Amino acid sequence: MKRLAAVLAMVVMALPVAAQPAEWSEPTAPRQVFGNTYWVGTQGLGAILVASLDGHVLIDGALPGTAPLILESIRALGFDPKDVRVLLNSHAHYDHAGSLAALQAATGAPVMAPAASAGNLRSGQPSEGDPQFGSLPPFPGVASVQTIADGDTVRVGNIALVAHLTEAHTPGGTTWSWESCVASECRTIVYGDSQSTISVDGFRFSDHPEILKAAEHGFLRLESMACDILITPHPAGSSFWERIEGSEPLVDPNGCRRYAASARQALARRVASEGN
Repeated sequence: MKRLAAVLAMVVMALPVAAQPAEWSEPTAPRQVFGNTYWVGTQGLGAILVASLDGHVLIDGALPGTAPLILESIRALGFDPKDVRVLLNSHAHYDHAGSLAALQAATGAPVMAPAASAGNLRSGQPSEGDPQFGSLPPFPGVASVQTIADGDTVRVGNIALVAHLTEAHTPGGTTWSWESCVASECRTIVYGDSQSTISVDGFRFSDHPEILKAAEHGFLRLESMACDILITPHPAGSSFWERIEGSEPLVDPNGCRRYAASARQALARRVASEGN
């Protein structure tokens, strides 16, 4: 694990990013979240395995170069990466889609994504409509991407994951929801995509009503969906480590509502700061 951490650190240092949080590439032990749902990402970036007897689904690929870590975590849990049938993504940025191409090569699984991000995943280039366009580095493009629509259900065995467009952060941003059970206790798990509205210098959200409309659509979706256990691509966004380690409740039916309300308030402050 220490050797792997050193290799990952070298990869991250090579990225054209001014300030790279160390925890994004820091290995951490994989762990069960609830039922058939497992964290297999790094200390600072999510990768989620949803397992079944008929194959598995993997959501997100973290940074370029972290595929060996994610694959090692899957094996450490007793699963075979070759049994991953589908790869999904929260949004097409290098820190969440960076290793999808390598994971696809290792598993043979297709990536499924909305049309708004499918092209970016294929090219490895951020969307020109992204408020952060111009500041984001490219990532390895994915060979096989199948397009899905908002509200579609992705099925593998008894797994059924629903796609919800929540595009406050970037076009094509997708929240995923599914049900996991332990005996007769079932919980709805939500992998809520990033909702932070950040941008390059000079970008004005108030000049882009289409982004404001898409963001509000996503906030409303998050507020209305069943949500027992919230996980976010950046674990700090949902106090994931505190909740998984027991210092805060893991199950919180109001988690998605608070997540959306906080993002809506942050966007309102940002628009207000832009003036007229």
